[in-house]
Amino acid sequence: MPMNTSLPAMDGVRNEAIPVSELVRQARHTLERGFPLQWVGGEIASLTRAASGHLYFSLRDDSAQVRCVMYRSRAQLLLFRPQDGQRVQVRALVTLYEARGEFQLQVETIRQVGQGQLFEAFLRLKERLATEGLFDPARKRSLPHLPRAIGIVTSPQAAALHDVLTTLARRAPHVPLRIYPSLVQGTDAGAMLANAVADAGARAAGDCIDVLILCRGGGSLEDLWAFNDERLVKAIAASPIPVVCGIGHETDFTLADFAADLRAPTPTAAAELVSAGHLETHARLVTLRLDLARHMRRGLDAAWERCDRNRARLIHPRERIARQHERCAHLEQRLKAVLALHLERARTRYRYVQLKLDQQRPDTRGQARAVAHLAQSLQAAAARRLARERLRHTALTNHLQHLNPQAVLERGYAIVRTATGEILRDAKLTRSGDHLHIQPAHGQIEVRVESSSAKQLNPSAQKSR
Repeated sequence: MPMNTSLPAMDGVRNEAIPVSELVRQARHTLERGFPLQWVGGEIASLTRAASGHLYFSLRDDSAQVRCVMYRSRAQLLLFRPQDGQRVQVRALVTLYEARGEFQLQVETIRQVGQGQLFEAFLRLKERLATEGLFDPARKRSLPHLPRAIGIVTSPQAAALHDVLTTLARRAPHVPLRIYPSLVQGTDAGAMLANAVADAGARAAGDCIDVLILCRGGGSLEDLWAFNDERLVKAIAASPIPVVCGIGHETDFTLADFAADLRAPTPTAAAELVSAGHLETHARLVTLRLDLARHMRRGLDAAWERCDRNRARLIHPRERIARQHERCAHLEQRLKAVLALHLERARTRYRYVQLKLDQQRPDTRGQARAVAHLAQSLQAAAARRLARERLRHTALTNHLQHLNPQAVLERGYAIVRTATGEILRDAKLTRSGDHLHIQPAHGQIEVRVESSSAKQLNPSAQKSR
């Protein structure tokens, strides 16, 4: 609670105390009024991205540095991703963070003006080592599925070691671990890390390690510079066993990451990668154990069921014969009953059909008398019809006899035909010398015309043949 205690003035000096918050607030107002919004140039260091999206970093040069904050609403508008070591210019407001009384810049925007010295050295070394083939993807090896032992190169006091050990204890507690201690920050850290990686590779066969983890926690570009050491990169490339790098956070990249057989975003992720086979195998064994137990229970249940069925079927022969006799007697009774029922039904059906037949049988005596009467009537009608038809036949025969050409010829007439067989009806149609055929009632006469007249014929012209 702020105290406003007033003391007597001494030597004309005002002794009235003000709260710290008021002092800091006045200082902030003085700074903000005295320093307008302006551009400040420097190099980014200790960059942190908060979960809220705010950026916290330091802006420094060769002799000074200042803390900076860039809120999410401004940071999400940037066209590039700020990183440690980049030389930039920030448009910022000079202010004071009241909660801590810290002098800082409230950044509105950032523009790139070049890369920092460390970052430039990083890029030059990366390009040179890449030309030597140390980062070639073709030389990278796959991790062993079930490593016999796992080597770890890091500082024994590093928090990353604790994360790795905790993860491996949870996922693969049976796998032996070999720790190769080294500094992970400082002037001598690069050489010590290279020696530790080389030592782990030389002792791999004796220590039975199949994979090596190189790890440390996050930090700035300067903090992680030891992992950009050329000697470490070459030691990783020359390692006889696969190397997994889990350095810093997901956004941190070092040359050791490019040289390693596999890069993990964090130390914990590196431990998860090397133990993935053990965890997968453990899960597979659990599944197989459950499947085996289920199949065994199913087999035992089936065996017990078969035993129960077989036990139920184990009956004494005398009892079985008695049951068969009883069953035969029962079937005999059922058969007799069924036969009797069928016989009775057949008898009933027979009586019904016989009765129905008797009811529907026709009276043939009256029909026989009608048939006899019809037969007599038919014979009489047939006789009368035959007599009429005979009379009609005689009349027609007589009529045809009158029309018969032969009858006409019998009366003395003859038919005269030309040589072509046509009947001659007019004497004018003949000429002297024509041959004619004369057909009397009997026989045939052929004559030659000597003369013709429409009135008479010359009898001497006829010649019998």
